[in-house]
Amino acid sequence: MQKEVNEKTIRLRYIRVLEKFVTKSISLLKYDNFDKELFKKATIKAFNELQKTKSCDLYSEYPVAVRNLTLHIMQCIDNDSQEDEWETKPNNFEEEKASILKQANLLAKLKNNNRYKKDKHKHKKFNDGY
Repeated sequence: MQKEVNEKTIRLRYIRVLEKFVTKSISLLKYDNFDKELFKKATIKAFNELQKTKSCDLYSEYPVAVRNLTLHIMQCIDNDSQEDEWETKPNNFEEEKASILKQANLLAKLKNNNRYKKDKHKHKKFNDGY
């Protein structure tokens, strides 16, 4: 029984740290005076904090989407840093920023979707015609 509780707490801690990372990254992207280098430094620092927590298997749809967004953010940063080193491709960080923000909006929609319930028996309600 103790092992099961410990596994649940590890999973919750991991999900909370993932959400914290995504929230920080998205808030940095939405700044009016956006600085790409500041975004990279802060995101890499937050990712190092994320790596300190023990990862675990995620089964629900929302936590898996949060982890996928985290991986997408880090992939965009890695691609941008490789482009800076090689100088072969034009800077397309604005496109990556737009894709990150789009995935963040879809993630928020997925989270809010769980709040609303469909009426199960709406056809059984009394309807007097008014």
